Parts: sequence; C-alpha cells; structure tokens
Amino acid sequence: MFKSIGFRASLVGLAALAALIFLFPTLSPTLPAWWKGVLPEDKVHLGLDLKGGMHLVLEVEAEKAVESTLDGIKSDLRTLFRKEGVNYLEIERKGFEILAFFPDESMRIKAEALFDRHYPRLVIDYDKGRRDEVVAHISLRDREVEGVIDYAVRQGVETIRNRIDQFGVSEPVIQRKGDKSILVQLPGIEDPKRAKDLIGRTARLEFKLVDDRELSREEIWGLISQAEGEHPGISDDHEAMNEWLQGKIPEGRMVLFQRAKDPETGRTRKEPFLLDSRTMLSGDTLRDAGVRLDRQFGTPYVAISFNSSGSRVFEQVTGEHVNERLAIILDNNVYSAPVIKERIPGGQAQITGRFTMEEATDLAIVLRAGALPAPVRIEEERTVGPSLGRDSIHRGAQAMAAGIVLVFVFMIVYYRIGGLIADITLVFNLLFIMGALAGLRATLTFPGIAGLILTVGMAVDASILILERMREEMRLGKTPRAVVEAGFSRAMLTIVDANLTTLVAALVLFQFGTGPIRGFAVTLSLGIISTLFSSLVLGRLIFDYLYSRGIARTLYV
Repeated sequence: MFKSIGFRASLVGLAALAALIFLFPTLSPTLPAWWKGVLPEDKVHLGLDLKGGMHLVLEVEAEKAVESTLDGIKSDLRTLFRKEGVNYLEIERKGFEILAFFPDESMRIKAEALFDRHYPRLVIDYDKGRRDEVVAHISLRDREVEGVIDYAVRQGVETIRNRIDQFGVSEPVIQRKGDKSILVQLPGIEDPKRAKDLIGRTARLEFKLVDDRELSREEIWGLISQAEGEHPGISDDHEAMNEWLQGKIPEGRMVLFQRAKDPETGRTRKEPFLLDSRTMLSGDTLRDAGVRLDRQFGTPYVAISFNSSGSRVFEQVTGEHVNERLAIILDNNVYSAPVIKERIPGGQAQITGRFTMEEATDLAIVLRAGALPAPVRIEEERTVGPSLGRDSIHRGAQAMAAGIVLVFVFMIVYYRIGGLIADITLVFNLLFIMGALAGLRATLTFPGIAGLILTVGMAVDASILILERMREEMRLGKTPRAVVEAGFSRAMLTIVDANLTTLVAALVLFQFGTGPIRGFAVTLSLGIISTLFSSLVLGRLIFDYLYSRGIARTLYV
C-alpha cells in the first residue's frame, strides 16, 4: 500500500493541510468567525529573546519555611498539652528552636512521654531554668530541615507556575535554579509590576477571632505609639512589633493592621486589631475563589468556598462565636473583620475591601493557586524590550532567507531537475516544521531559528546523498526507474543513521538543557523528523510521479 503513489500523495497532502491549518492563525492578522472555536487558534509562540518580556531569578527565603514549620509544631504542642493535662508556663519559638517551660520535673517527665509518642523525630534537650523550672529546647533534625527547605522550593515552583498559568502568559519558563532559587521567564508580558506582585505575594490566608474585650482601641494605639517612640517604623514589621508587645498585651494575643488606601488622598490608613493568636481556619482548606460584584454598589469582592473539612470547621467556628468578629487575614494584613451574626453552613465567605477589578482578580488567582510555603525575594531582574525581539526576528529571518536562497540556486545549477525537486521538498520541510511548532505549542527562540537553519543544511545533505547515488547508478547505464529505486534504497540507510544519531543528541539536549538550549533542541528534533519524511517520502513521490506520467523518461541529475 505504501508503494502506491495515491496513498503517499494523500499522506503528504494531509500533512501539508494540517501544517497550513495550524499555521494560519500565525500568518493571518484576523481569523474568520467560523474558524474560532472549531479550528486551532494558537499562534507560534515566540520566546523571551524574540518577543521581549521579563526575566526573574527569585530566592526562596527557605528559613521562613522552617520557622513556619516550628510555629505549627508550637501551636500543636499547646493543644496537645492542654488535652493531656500537662501544665506548662510558656511555649515560644526563638530562631530555629522552640522553648517549652515546665514548672517542675514531674511535668517535664509527662511531656517527654508525649514527645516520644507524637514527635519522635524532634531533637529535644533539657536544662534547668529559674528555681524548679525545666526548659525543653526543641528543634528539627538536620535531615528534616533539609526536607522542609527542599519542599519549600519545589512547592514554590508549582505555586508560581499555577499563578502564571491563570494570569495568562503563553509559554512561560518556570524552573528551579540551584538549591534555593527559581528562574521565571515571561515572554511578552505587558505589565511587569503586576506580574511581580502576583508572583511574590505569599498569599497566606488565615481566619482569626478579634478580641474586642481586653483592650480598647485607644489603649492599643497607645502601645503602638510607645513602640514607635522607642523603635521608629516597628509597626511595619508585625513580628518585631508583636515581640515588643509581649507582656504588654494579654497572653495568646497579637496585633495586626488593616491597611486601606484612600482613593482621594492616596495615603494608606492603618487600623489595629487585637487578635487571638490561634488560626481558626487557613487557606489550605480553600476549594475555590472568584470575583463577584456587589449588587448594591457594583464594587468587586472575592467570594471563597471551602472544601468539606474546611466547611465543617467554618460552620463550627461561626456557630460558637456568634456576635463576635472574625478577621480575614492575608499575609498578615487584615482585609476585613465582619461580625458573625449566625452560624454559617455551606462553607461560603467573602473578602471585601476597596478593590479595583484588577486587584480582586489577582487576589482570586493567588488564593486559587495556593500560598507560597516561604516568601520569595527578587535576586535578579532583567527586562528584554520588544524592539530587541523584533531586531532578533529580523536578523534571524535575513540569515535564514539568505541561506535558503543560496541553497536553492546551488541545487538547481548543480543538479538541474533533481535539484529543483530537492528544493520543493525543502519548502515542504519548512512548512511541516513550522506547522509542528504551532500544533505542539512549542516556543520559537533565537537558538531555535539556528536549529531551523541547521535543519535546512541537513535536509539538503540528505537530498545530495540521494542525487549522488542516482548519478552513480546512471553511470552504470541503468534505466531511470532502476536509478530512482537504487538511489533512494541505498542512500536511505545512511540518511536514517545520520539523522537518528543527531535526534538522540537533540533529545538529550532537550531533557537536560534549559532556556535557549531547549529551544534549539525542539526545532532540531522536529526538523530531523520532518527531513526524513520530506526526503524519503515526498522526494521519492515526486520522482515516481514524473516517471509514471512519462514526464521524466530521462533523468537529469
């Protein structure tokens, strides 16, 4: 069947039609209405070096992930000690260790039994405190610390990728770089500041109860003013401020601010809240987040819904604290603190504020994508302007055009009819490669253009092997049909062998390379596959057709 000219012509025609369909959105400035929703609409994606965009290297502050892990253990220990009747004086975290103070040796022994049962992987040392106090120094093993840091970086990559995918950037590059860094490349980004804010936001969502009974607002402001007097700017660092407030506010309480920007003056207004330190619910239980419009005022807000476990906890919390306020906190900033009027079943809540539609959309994106396990800091930032991209495309196109024209002229002059057929297969070869790039949604980079130019040379090399073999057969006096048969069959093994070894090298480059190297490997791999098809199938098809129609009873190669 494969020897049939009709079958091979149909195969080549279908491949060419598919390539044209995938390339049409790239070649056409506008798509017909009937095309949309039925046929492919994606254009050939251009890389950062061609389209312009943003290049970031982010450093993950992995130590914060270790501290967060220890904070979680500290909270769990308090709950465990209360449940098991272990009296303790205080539990606090200092750096990379937790300090637990017990009133006497008997409580220490009781706590040690719980440590052995529930936390066998913790490192715990004891020493004497004041009088009969016993202090437990609790820390993570080195292997556990390394695991927490590794997870923070890996999860950071996935979270940032989810955010960028929802932001709508085509073909971003997001990958780990070294031990604690993440490489982010965003081709064609139009709003770099918004993208950086979206990437860098930790997005840790928490729900905490507001304490309106212990201290009045005036008393809280008095303490904050005193803290600012001793340490100017301390209120902008919630950790430092709450450390200073220890002993001045009730135990188990903390102060966070609600920050709102006045649209008229542009100033940021801060309002303090005295909160229960316990997190009643966190963003880990979120199922979805989306933007809605308020029916009365038309202002945007973010509607959130919890999964089944989160819904149960939310219903329980709202049922037990009716007429109290529940603060909704994102990255230690209080967004709102509504009064709980009744038990709320169904796991639905709202985050309100003076949002623009863009701010509400970005907030919903980061909530859906999840919180970063640790903050990230921009270590390196570069912006590639679109003018540089246009210049790269222009230079690459010039180089490719010059190379193709020279090859075309040489092949026709040296091989005559055979050279013309080789040129036709080369045109189809380039069509197949570009169609595959569009169909696979691959990214074309400047090194990718170099891969295309190399493919042209390899395709011509395959044609030359065939044509030279045909010349040898003609000198032996064989008939045109025998010349074609021998030329293709005897050159095929050499062509396949040379291209397959190059394909293996290209696949290795794709697997282990990054950025520009992968772009080169993609076009080279597609080019090798397309070259084999074009040279061995399309080239043979044209020769067979000309001979079968009596057009080429005498070959000129």
